[in-house]
Formats: sequence, C-alpha cells, structure tokens
Amino acid sequence: MTRSWIYVALMVLGVSSAAAEMILVEDWSQQAVGAKGIPAGWAKYETIGGRPVYDFTVAEDEGHRALLLRSHNDHSTIAKEVRVNLRATPILSWTWKAVKLPTGGDIRKKETSDLTAHIFVIWPRFPAMLRSRLIGYVWDTTAPVQTIEKSRKTGTVVFFVLRSGPQDLNQWLTERRNVYEDYRRAFGEDPEDPRAIALSIDTNDTRSEAEALIGRISFTSESASATPSR
Repeated sequence: MTRSWIYVALMVLGVSSAAAEMILVEDWSQQAVGAKGIPAGWAKYETIGGRPVYDFTVAEDEGHRALLLRSHNDHSTIAKEVRVNLRATPILSWTWKAVKLPTGGDIRKKETSDLTAHIFVIWPRFPAMLRSRLIGYVWDTTAPVQTIEKSRKTGTVVFFVLRSGPQDLNQWLTERRNVYEDYRRAFGEDPEDPRAIALSIDTNDTRSEAEALIGRISFTSESASATPSR
C-alpha cells in the first residue's frame, strides 16, 4: 500500500471514528424557521390528562436554531425515535434557554408538578403509559438543583433537576449528562439502549404559563469535545 493510500485510509478511519462518537438527535437545521406545531420527524407522545396544544415554533434566537415551546394550562409532549449505543455514546448534550417558569411549580408535589420545557430519555415498554421508563432532565421553579425525584404521577419516571428558579433565565446554556450512569442511579441496574427522546412542557397543574427554547441535541462519547455548561 502506498503512502498516499495509507493516508486516505487513516483519514476515512478518523471520520468514521468521529461519527461514531456523536449521534445527532436534532439540530433543527432541516426545519423551516417559523414552522408551527409538531416538527417534521417528531410525533405526539401521549400523557395522562395532558390536554396538549403543541404551541411550538421553530425559531432563530441569538444565533441558535431551536424549537420554541410555550404552554398555557396544558401539557404537550413530542417524541423522536433514536438509535444509540449507550455504552459508546452515553453523554446526552443539549442547549436550552428558559424564558418563563410555571408559577408555583414543584415536581416534589403532585398538585404542582409543572415544568418549563424539558427533555426525556425513553426506554419503551408495553403498555407504554404504565411501564415505559423515562429519565427527565428539568429546570424546576422551586425544587433545588441536584434533586432526584420520582414522578408523583407515575413511578416509572425519574426527574433530575439541573437548574432551579429564575437564575440564568434568558440565557443560552449547554448541558451534558451521562445517561448510562443516571439510569443506574434512577433504576438500580444497567440500562438497555434508549429508543426515543421526548421534549415536553407542562403547566396544567398550576394553570400558569411557561416558555423555553431547546436547541441542538446529541449523544456523544465521554471523550468527545463539547461546549462546557455555563
């Protein structure tokens, strides 16, 4: 093999390795700015008593292509299928910007378990609404950061509070979570590969309003470079 072919082969291997270290879930680049409702490639995800409105708009905000989610006394959730090897790419990374938190929201109480836009990783099981396991990464109005709380409405959902209260509102932030380790912490066993990602916004318990944007979402290896969280 000549040196030139060796160089080409190494370049191809390098590209393949880089691709394997990052699985893009969504960056909204293929969505038309201003498009409303459920984005292409996503689907409705049913929740008990949700009364979904899907007040969603693809937007450009401070250089970020994102999905703007708004809620007024409703609970709207959408999901997208993913294929990810969680052992190889355990880090879920995303950008978000919270604009408004639901008044009085607190996931530690069933009657106030409302949240501005948040992200779920889903391990489907049948019947879905009773047995599917979900980890939710959330920005709570009241519950402190580092709270890990099982949903007061279903025991198969566990919330991780990453942000709390009005501090850092109206700022673009980047989050990175090791989903593999978070699953072990939440459910006490090693996870299978997840099958979907969901985005949700919820104000139907507090009958209030919320607004946030969610930008690029991906899974990466632990060694892959990423913008640090602010």
